[in-house]
Amino acid sequence: MSVLPLRPQPGHPISVDGVSKAFGRGRDRVAALNGLTLRVGPGEFVCLVGASGSGKSTLLNLVAGLDRAGQGTIDTGSARPALMFQEPALMPWLTAQQNVELPLRLRRLTGGHPRAEAQRLLALVGLGGFERRLPHELSGGMRQRVALARALAQDADVLLMDEPFAALDAITRDDLHTELEQLWLRRRMTVLFVTHNAREAVRLADRVLLLSSRPGQVAAEFHVNLPRPRRIENADLGVLAARIGDTLRELVRDGD
Repeated sequence: MSVLPLRPQPGHPISVDGVSKAFGRGRDRVAALNGLTLRVGPGEFVCLVGASGSGKSTLLNLVAGLDRAGQGTIDTGSARPALMFQEPALMPWLTAQQNVELPLRLRRLTGGHPRAEAQRLLALVGLGGFERRLPHELSGGMRQRVALARALAQDADVLLMDEPFAALDAITRDDLHTELEQLWLRRRMTVLFVTHNAREAVRLADRVLLLSSRPGQVAAEFHVNLPRPRRIENADLGVLAARIGDTLRELVRDGD
């Protein structure tokens, strides 16, 4: 059965106002972001798309609290968002279960046992039976599933994802798109997802925000009113992805 995207409710778990960020000083100074403003509503899935150097990852690091903006304000409420990188960044000496247990123990899980909760989360991402495997014993897609379970273990209302599936083959990436979409529909987290792939953005998002070339600003917005679940090969999805790609190429040419 097709499910239309839900309209976000009032309020904004992610508010970015007039944010600028530069690296270096003097002649070596590089402006990554310039006066960027955006809002992401509760339970909304928003994808950021832009060329290399448009400040996508910089923005995500700022929202995550890993860096500070030079100007402007960022508000994500009282809780720290969960963050998932392109690389799984798992502890190589810990099993899959122990990697997921780590944030559970750090936040001192109450009302349950970290081991049982880690097992539940691994099963949720399709890794039941792999709890005792070390990262090197898992495929790239399986390691990303562990990383996703670890992010979910933080019990955050906001999930930040920095090109988490970019290094995976097309089939594995498509499988993880489905897993992520199902988890998001079930839990209704607010997701800000960085990608350079327009098809991936349309496959996942309620809205796609296009960043200009450096310094990054929100240059265009696309609402994705396609029913869920979506397939990457869907014709309507391809049409919208092509529009986004064409707009991105125009932005890159204008920025040269």
